[in-house]
Amino acid sequence: MKKIVSTLGAIALTATAAQAGGVERSSQSASVLFEKGNYVEFSLGNVSPDVSGSLNLNPAAKTGNMAKSYLQLGGALKYSINDNLDAALIVDQPFGADVSYPVGTGYPLAGSLAELNSFSLTGLLKYKTASNISVYGGLRYQTLEATATLPAAGYTVVGKKDGGVGYVLGVAYEKPEIALRVALTYNSKIKHKVDTLENGVLPSTTTVNTPQSVNLEFQSGVAANTLVFGSVRWVEWSKFDISPRAYNAARGPLVSYAKNTVTFNLGVGRKLNDNWSVSASVGYEKAGGGFSSNLGPTDGKKSLTLGAVYTQGNMKITGGVSYVKLGDTNTALNATGTAQGVFTKNKAVGVGVKVGYSF
Repeated sequence: MKKIVSTLGAIALTATAAQAGGVERSSQSASVLFEKGNYVEFSLGNVSPDVSGSLNLNPAAKTGNMAKSYLQLGGALKYSINDNLDAALIVDQPFGADVSYPVGTGYPLAGSLAELNSFSLTGLLKYKTASNISVYGGLRYQTLEATATLPAAGYTVVGKKDGGVGYVLGVAYEKPEIALRVALTYNSKIKHKVDTLENGVLPSTTTVNTPQSVNLEFQSGVAANTLVFGSVRWVEWSKFDISPRAYNAARGPLVSYAKNTVTFNLGVGRKLNDNWSVSASVGYEKAGGGFSSNLGPTDGKKSLTLGAVYTQGNMKITGGVSYVKLGDTNTALNATGTAQGVFTKNKAVGVGVKVGYSF
């Protein structure tokens, strides 16, 4: 039972986060802290979104697919200091966007480009008590950079890379004999002061706060060689916006979100033999309603993830695939919202692999 882990299938991967609330690309999980002994892992995923819409006043003016495929890299090192104390370093790309509206479509945003990149390094310590209750926490260093080009508005903006620090706090309860674990993790917001240059001549500083979030992750054995696992993730997207000075004065925020998101995942894993385990999970994020950002025109999602783990000695290889149905939405193209885009029937597919080694 202990060899069936809650991350079965979850590696496949960032598609379950792709185009989820805001610009989220990972769940910022601290689950590596619960690996046995000393452990290292590396992961690679590819997410291929298909996001398109049309102008509601002229349905013939279609956007084409405006969301580019991207790679997601990650890694972690967990070290057991003694029977009660563990440490971990986690490398992640928690937020991102890669938007490219095709040219020649007749859509008002044709030719618009936007890119947002992030990187984080998180250091954590976990202390386990005699009653199987653990407390953990640490610091996260994160970088953020972004650029955008909006030909219809005659506007460009370049935001240089900026670093910021936040913190992580968590508590967990385990009952190893039935593979039970419940972990609650809080990730603080991280404040960035981004040096910004608009239209090549207007320098300023843009404050961007990546959102605080709470993860509730759980797993439990329910029968011989069978595990149920899941998570609930809340993210405060309503406090996130990117508002370069000149653009904000003329048109309002470049990127903003009206509502927070809650994402649910539930799955089951099954150990087939000493080498193979499989899993399936479903995910759901309720649509928030209202207008969505033109740089992320989806609202809510439903997902299905299938995964498998191959274990040989101290090594385990996890692979999987996710299909995500992205929620329909409308986007405002001016301050009054009288002209808007309509985005329907969109999706994303993600595949990924993670290699872990215990030592």
